[in-house]
Amino acid sequence: MRNKMIAMAGAVALTAGLAGQVQANEGAYVGGSLTGYYLDSSRFVGGGQESTVGSVNLGYRFANDWALEAGFGADVADERLDVGRLDMYYWFGEANPDSTAWRPYWVAGITYFDLNDQDAGAGLTYLDDGENEHSWNVGAGLGLSKMISDHFEFRGDVRGQYKVRDDKNTAIDGAVNLALNYYFNGPKAAVVTQAAPAPMPAAKPAPAPVAAPEKRTITVKLNVLFDFNKADVRAIYGDELQAVANAMKAHDDIELVLEGHTDAVGSDAYNQSLSQRRVAAVKAKLAKDYGIAANRIATVGYGESRPIADNATAEGRTKNRRVIGELSYTEVAPK
Repeated sequence: MRNKMIAMAGAVALTAGLAGQVQANEGAYVGGSLTGYYLDSSRFVGGGQESTVGSVNLGYRFANDWALEAGFGADVADERLDVGRLDMYYWFGEANPDSTAWRPYWVAGITYFDLNDQDAGAGLTYLDDGENEHSWNVGAGLGLSKMISDHFEFRGDVRGQYKVRDDKNTAIDGAVNLALNYYFNGPKAAVVTQAAPAPMPAAKPAPAPVAAPEKRTITVKLNVLFDFNKADVRAIYGDELQAVANAMKAHDDIELVLEGHTDAVGSDAYNQSLSQRRVAAVKAKLAKDYGIAANRIATVGYGESRPIADNATAEGRTKNRRVIGELSYTEVAPK
């Protein structure tokens, strides 16, 4: 049975690895799992036992890094073992709702074992006058997970479990768990913001013949939004970048200060670095593609410290992932 479990784990993992990458989801999910248990020899007369349990699971994943899951299952072969579980999952790595790669996680929880006495006729004898037929275990393990479609997630992990509430013997059981879960929420759609057109000079009335030439102040603003955890300048901001470049070429005395910002997902240190990479990307774009001297552009990264919208919503986080800049110049109004 152990060899069958290893072969099955390899086949499912290979299938999930070849599937297309999609976004991770949050919210409620339901799924099924197949778990191979090795039950410690201290439970039985004659050595340890193996059992394969099929389970139905119901869980909720929140903040993309945590999930709480309950499950109930029974032995798929000889009704030897019934299992009830309550597990907490935590995923390692950057807290990224758009992540599509394999993510490692740890799992910890409590499990109830009901070793059915139907096996007594088959020669299975429990130690301690049958007290091992019902037990509570606490356990933990490590695994990998991946979204394999818009709604389906594959998980695989190994666990160790320690029997509690019994001081007559100590049982340490092992488990290999494979699960396929369906998330009711679909993937988060990327928010696309259209670049605002460059401001057009307002028409001014002709000055009186005796009046001094009329002057006006032109302000050009730059607001570049970024995809989650990205520092790539998208092509839709070409008009805004061109407007800034035109103004700087026409006025040699203008210098531009770019400010980089992020949303609040992730650590302060990581977001500080990400904001600096974003302003560096916009600066490089202006220098390389639009011919603006790099020494005329200053950059500063503020990380997540200056939000302009609520980081608790997807729309707010999108507005906060930005690089902004503003320049003004004065010119004589045309007659």
